[in-house]
This record gives sequence, C-alpha cells and structure tokens, in this order.
Amino acid sequence: MPTFICNLKEYRQAAGLSQEKLAELVNVRRETIIRLEAGRYNPSLKLAIDISRAVNVPIEKIFIFD
Repeated sequence: MPTFICNLKEYRQAAGLSQEKLAELVNVRRETIIRLEAGRYNPSLKLAIDISRAVNVPIEKIFIFD
C-alpha cells in the first residue's frame, strides 16, 4: 500500500504563510490545512495545484506517494 508523505508545513513556513492565510489563498478551511500537514488527508488534484502555486514549490516536492 502506498504511503502518503506531506511536506506542506516546511514549505508553507518557508513561504511565510500561516495555516489560516494558506487556507484563504486556496479556498479551504484551516482544518483542511491542519489535516494535510498531519498526513491525514489526500488532496484533490486541484487543491494540490493551488497549494503548489501558493507556496511556489512543485507538487511532487510537497506531496509524495511512496
């Protein structure tokens, strides 16, 4: 079974964004960002692209399925 790894927290912090601000930018609730950072939520492709653009990091560096 593939393992989901989410590196969102480090890239979000490097971009100087709070969870709340990132949530606003990608039109989700803060709880969604919390669940993503904890690896408890697999994002849709649209959400992954929106997050990637918001933090200016390629999707494959943020979300890893191993």
